[in-house]
Amino acid sequence: MESLHTSETDAPIGSNRWSPAIDAKSRAAVQRTVDRMLAELAPEKGVTRADRPAPAIDCLRTRRGCILQAATSAVSVSWFPDAQHDIAAGELHVSAWQGTLSQPGATRSVAGATLLREIVLHPAGTGEGPWAWRAADGAVHSGAEVIALCRAMLGAPDGERPTAD
Repeated sequence: MESLHTSETDAPIGSNRWSPAIDAKSRAAVQRTVDRMLAELAPEKGVTRADRPAPAIDCLRTRRGCILQAATSAVSVSWFPDAQHDIAAGELHVSAWQGTLSQPGATRSVAGATLLREIVLHPAGTGEGPWAWRAADGAVHSGAEVIALCRAMLGAPDGERPTAD
């Protein structure tokens, strides 16, 4: 896949860092992109009094990401914004798990999960236009492609989306 945005400040293909410096406007744009992706993957749960059937894929929003839990597998998406203001914007970790993940604040005990695969993505782009995500191998993915990858790692059919209870 060809890069959506390139410039002289982009890290070389295969580099784990995006750019040596990112301004506040770009940092905020990356955060908005992350927020939109998380909202698509794990919509906020609405308040309701009605009983609903258990969804095939349960979603949980966390402070910096989300967990998508199916019957025997899970995908976690975690955003780690960089604490330094003078270096890259952060890292997006997409992890596939076999088993049931412990949910933050849960009181029930679970058997646990085994990490199968983890992909670390860095923001790729400029302050203009859509942000994309660069993998360690240099491949650049749009936000929609990252969302599709998460669903594929979970084993969810393309049209199946987690539902907010």
